[in-house]
Amino acid sequence: MMKIGLFGGTFDPPHHGHMMLAEHIRVECELDQVWFIPASTPPHKKRSDMSSVDERLELVTVATRSNPHFHVSTIERDRGGRSYTIDTVKQLKEEYPAHEFFFIIGGDMVESLPSWAGIEELVNLITFIGVNRPGYSPSPVYKDHLIHIDFPQIDLSSTDIRQRVKEGKSIRYLVQEEVAEMIKESRLYGEGSGT
Repeated sequence: MMKIGLFGGTFDPPHHGHMMLAEHIRVECELDQVWFIPASTPPHKKRSDMSSVDERLELVTVATRSNPHFHVSTIERDRGGRSYTIDTVKQLKEEYPAHEFFFIIGGDMVESLPSWAGIEELVNLITFIGVNRPGYSPSPVYKDHLIHIDFPQIDLSSTDIRQRVKEGKSIRYLVQEEVAEMIKESRLYGEGSGT
C-alpha cells in the first residue's frame, strides 16, 4: 500500500513555498508520494484572469520534475467542470483501491471544512493533513480525521508573484528558473512577464 498526499490548488503559478511544503509534509508524514492536482475550475476562487488549466498543469509539471516523489495528476482537468474534492477523492479511491490517501490543506482552511461539499463522506475516505503556521492554534474541527503538522511561515504567494510579473519585477528565487522562463515565454500574467 502506498501512502499518497494529495495537494490541490490553482498553482497559478506554483512557487518554492508549494514545493517546500509538499516535501516537508512528505517527510514528516512518511508519505511515498505527493500528487499535485491543479484544479480545473476551483469552486471558491473566481478570477477572470486565471491561467488555463493546461497552462497551470505545464507549470506544475516543470516545477515538480526534479523530485522523484512528486507526481502531477490531470484528474480534475480530465473530468472538467467544478473541482470538488469529494469527486476527486472518490474517483482516486476507485482507480487506486490499494492506496491510502491524505489531503493537504492550510491550517486556516480547517475551519472551513464543514462547508465543503460532501464533507461527511469525505472525512471517512481520507485523512486531512492541516499545516499549522507559527502562532496558529490547531482547530478542533474534525480532529479525529486530521493530522496537524507545523511548518515555518513562508510569505510567498502566487498572487504576489503574478503582480510582480505584471509590474516587470524579478521573480528570481520565488519560482524555479524553468517556471520563470515559461512565464516569460508564454507572456503569462501581463505585459512585464517577469525578469
